[in-house]
Amino acid sequence: MRTGFIAFLLSAAQIGAAHYTFPSFLVNNTLSPDWQYVRVTENHYSQGPVTDVKSQAVRCYELDSTTAGQAGVATVTAGSTVGFKASNTLGHPGYYSAYLTPASPAANSMSAGLGKTWFKIWEWAPTWSASTGLVFNNLNMDRFNFTIPKSTPNGQYLLRAEQIALHVASTNGGAQLYIGCAQINVVGGGKGTPAPTVSFPGAYSATDPGILLNIYALPAGFSGYKAPGPAVWKG
Repeated sequence: MRTGFIAFLLSAAQIGAAHYTFPSFLVNNTLSPDWQYVRVTENHYSQGPVTDVKSQAVRCYELDSTTAGQAGVATVTAGSTVGFKASNTLGHPGYYSAYLTPASPAANSMSAGLGKTWFKIWEWAPTWSASTGLVFNNLNMDRFNFTIPKSTPNGQYLLRAEQIALHVASTNGGAQLYIGCAQINVVGGGKGTPAPTVSFPGAYSATDPGILLNIYALPAGFSGYKAPGPAVWKG
């Protein structure tokens, strides 16, 4: 067993089986109150994950049909740093990503994001090499940050943040998806054409190699983590 992977195991063991939500939105390091801009998720009490990548919950995991109207819309300047703060220490090893979708008719509408309109703007994957094995560098933190691409067109969007936790992903349905959707209005943007676009559900398959993966016994010929979903649009 490689040294980097041993370090991951020891670190993960310190956290145990804790779950989490992503209720707080960050704009240029300013933290919002819980659920001010993030739609309240069904797991806001249980903090349990989504495990069925074909379910409607995989989109934003909303509690009910009132959540969009109850959350506000944050103004975000294209090119700025945003992020999410978790309700607990992010102790599960996994893969992080963020997606945007234009929100029609508005970000606080439950009809936003229902089509093949989502594009990936950021990802944070485990690293791998023959000398270190699979290494997770994103453990034991309580937030993650990324940038809204500078050329993102102005307008209202849903911003979907996700971690796919892989600690029990060796069987179909074992991967744990932690999801939060913030409602934002992008200003100061450009004239980019975001692509490729996907739908939720639809972007993932339960057997994608980045979702169905035994991280403790990597498959023969493994040469690195293969992220699910589309390529990142860098704007």
